[in-house]
Amino acid sequence: MCPPLVTFDPILLTMKLLANFLCVCLALALAHADHHEDHSDLPDRCHGLEMDAAAVNEDGVPYFFKGHFLFKGFDGKAEMSNETFPELDDDHHVGHVDAAFRMHYEDSPTDHDRMFFFLDNKVFSYHEHKLEDGYPKDISEVFPGIPDHLEASVQCPKPECEEDSVIFFKGHDIYHYHVKSKAVDKKEFKTMPNCTSAFRYMGHYYCFHGHMFSKFDQKTGEIQGKYPKEASEFFAKCPKYGDDSDNVERERCSRVHLDAITSDDDGDFYAFRGNYFLHKYAGNHTLTADTIEHAFKEVHNDVDAVFSYHNHLYMIKGEQVFAYKVSDPHTLMEGFPKPIKEELGLDGPIDAAFVCEDHHIAHLIKGQHIYDVELDATPRVATNERPLSLFKKVEGAMCGPKGVNVIVGNHFYHFDSIMLFVAAKSLPDQHTVSIEMFECDH
Repeated sequence: MCPPLVTFDPILLTMKLLANFLCVCLALALAHADHHEDHSDLPDRCHGLEMDAAAVNEDGVPYFFKGHFLFKGFDGKAEMSNETFPELDDDHHVGHVDAAFRMHYEDSPTDHDRMFFFLDNKVFSYHEHKLEDGYPKDISEVFPGIPDHLEASVQCPKPECEEDSVIFFKGHDIYHYHVKSKAVDKKEFKTMPNCTSAFRYMGHYYCFHGHMFSKFDQKTGEIQGKYPKEASEFFAKCPKYGDDSDNVERERCSRVHLDAITSDDDGDFYAFRGNYFLHKYAGNHTLTADTIEHAFKEVHNDVDAVFSYHNHLYMIKGEQVFAYKVSDPHTLMEGFPKPIKEELGLDGPIDAAFVCEDHHIAHLIKGQHIYDVELDATPRVATNERPLSLFKKVEGAMCGPKGVNVIVGNHFYHFDSIMLFVAAKSLPDQHTVSIEMFECDH
């Protein structure tokens, strides 16, 4: 307790004022320490968490729920779920979301593009992150025939299901709810584990059980492939994985988007994600995986963009450029790293970069604009700024003899030339990075 200030002695008054000041400082320091301690108690998805629910929002960003916390995307930190969906917790004081999914069926205009959350016997409907009037409602009112206290749910559009449906899970009981007719088909997936959450992503269906997951057939419940697998290895960007983790299998099949990609003068390509990178050899198509720290120790991790030019890899991170001679081991060139502004004539951060064969122009993508940098010029200057109307965010891009592959999320789009990419007004066919670039089988 701080000392009282009642005194008429100037010296004593000064001493007591000083004591009170120190007391207040100590209290603030302790409060800060308590706050810091609470912050350190946030759950870490890289430590084997069992998620309560999973869904994809209207922008395609995965949401994972654990207790009263929410993880956005594959590398977002834990935050309070009531910061994004306040009514979930503030009005009902619930500990966690039982199940969640996004309704994306245009034939159901009143429910299209809604996110549904299930808590005990209630369902919440959100449109553009706002709770709709009249909600929460009883589950039986909105989804007749579906029980309370669900464990998981996932949308299933046609033709993946015979009709636009929602699959609900409770124990081994599976309920296919047909959106248009509101009919319910009850099934039992005997070969499936009990799902604590379920997730449709990139056209595939995943059952999360504990900190593991299995891919399943949405009609039969049959587990497809070698499962279960560790969820954090394929649905989270972690600084380190278990000692028994198969780095090549994880990195080629991860659902986490790449940070950067390039192809060198020999036709080898390098793909970077978090602390790791994949190297694919052109001659024999062999894939290897290693840590960025080991092969490019000055960069450490988290590459923003990369391009290849004259047998060098230019790796962009933050406001710096690192130039490595392609060799074994890779060697950082003298004088690097350098500021992006000094080396390429543009302020960072940069989202993607690429150089096409037989050319000496680096194409830099920053936000929704692309710039050209003449690499043979001194000094180098970013010129020819053009807007990119097709994509809000580009993760990476790579140019080859057949054109440009542009990576957005977990997919890539092929354009026959840089000119067609910049001028395009509609999306070409969508391709899956893990399957079509890295030949992942699941």
